[in-house]
Amino acid sequence: MARVIAFDFGLKRVGIAVTDPLQIIANSLETLPLKEVFNFLKKYCAAEEVEAFVVGYPFSHGHQENDIVKHIDKFILKLNELYPDKKVHKIDESFTSKIASRTLHMSGVTRKEKHNKKNIDAISANIILQSFLEMKSL
Repeated sequence: MARVIAFDFGLKRVGIAVTDPLQIIANSLETLPLKEVFNFLKKYCAAEEVEAFVVGYPFSHGHQENDIVKHIDKFILKLNELYPDKKVHKIDESFTSKIASRTLHMSGVTRKEKHNKKNIDAISANIILQSFLEMKSL
């Protein structure tokens, strides 16, 4: 089997997580500036077999559409253009940043690490990917 890569998209940074080749475990991989993500993917996909992408998406749940949606849609469009053979899945990202912050708080890391946005983005991507894996196994 091949890996699945997940993204917690942000206008400044993108958290990235990846599965193991058997798609059992999600692991935080990296947090990169948005402008570096596609160069990173090019190198990663050349070195590792990747089956699909998962993108955290802010579903509205009856509220107004989030402003970031148009940017995420452009990101997904570019993924589809660059990797037409790989499926892109959207997964609800509601509360992933809050869960990631709580996870850091409970893990006993330093105050500085708790408030480091890169750590929160990487853990958020991991949560998004783990949610995808759990839905897939149902």
